[in-house]
Amino acid sequence: MENRSQSSPPPSDPRALLVTEAVDAPLHLIGFQIEELSPAKVAGHLPVTAKCCQPFKVLHGGVSALMAEALASLGAHMAGGFRRVAGIHLSINHVKSAELGDLVYAQATPFNIGRTLQVPSSPLLPRLIFLY
Repeated sequence: MENRSQSSPPPSDPRALLVTEAVDAPLHLIGFQIEELSPAKVAGHLPVTAKCCQPFKVLHGGVSALMAEALASLGAHMAGGFRRVAGIHLSINHVKSAELGDLVYAQATPFNIGRTLQVPSSPLLPRLIFLY
């Protein structure tokens, strides 16, 4: 996960907000902005605000899980020819915290695209990266 403390979050891209709202309402509600949307990669960023923090001002672990599930599912849905997909396992490890005011980047890329099963793997690298 890459975190950058900033005095003010980057300006919102209205197109990114519209795309996020159109494809994933929960991501939109927490302020996530999808920057890239394709079968090969789904990526974006989340300004860490009070609405996605635990009471002690760190990113809620459930928000990390939401981002992982949403980005991987969107990519898998597109890679699978826009057929219905369902996750069968999600495991999240938090090795570094993101604090109020940080900017968290996330991306999902295919690990293995099978005919009926896409197995997720989530190594935590310098950026928050989800593989589907």
